[in-house]
Amino acid sequence: MTNEIIIAGFGGQGVLLMGQLLTYAGMIEGKNVSWLPSYGPEMRGGTTNCHVIISDDPVGSPVVTEADCVIVFNRPSLDKFEKYLKPGGKLFINSSLIDKKAARDDIEVFYVAANDAATRLGNVKVLNVIMLGAFLAATGIAKKESVMEAVAKTFGEKKASLIAVNETAFDEGAKLI
Repeated sequence: MTNEIIIAGFGGQGVLLMGQLLTYAGMIEGKNVSWLPSYGPEMRGGTTNCHVIISDDPVGSPVVTEADCVIVFNRPSLDKFEKYLKPGGKLFINSSLIDKKAARDDIEVFYVAANDAATRLGNVKVLNVIMLGAFLAATGIAKKESVMEAVAKTFGEKKASLIAVNETAFDEGAKLI
């Protein structure tokens, strides 16, 4: 089975890290993976997105032209990437920042108030992991244990103190589905 995913938002929302964690989780589970980041020249606030492919088969190209899932953190990303979703695909919308509903009726839509949940947890930087928890609760593409192993490896010893809050954020996201 192959899952092609587009994750998009503004720089600083953790879009690329979310893609990396998902990719690493796939690798930990023995899948073939690809992660292709794209971002503007701005340090924060510019557009950013990534294409993630997790597959049982070899990945021929890292570019996603027809996504099985699209995850958007802001309105410009919804406007740009909703059309890339295959009919029957899954669209995840950060409803804390996006007041628009999905335009299509041939897809499954999940409205996840990720920023609101992050604020309740006291750390707005975990909104990407909240969205990741919601995404994986709805899709089952990777296991929580694989994601948490990826978090530990990515953060390393310097940021080990952030692992617990990220696990809490992941669980909070899963509850939102």
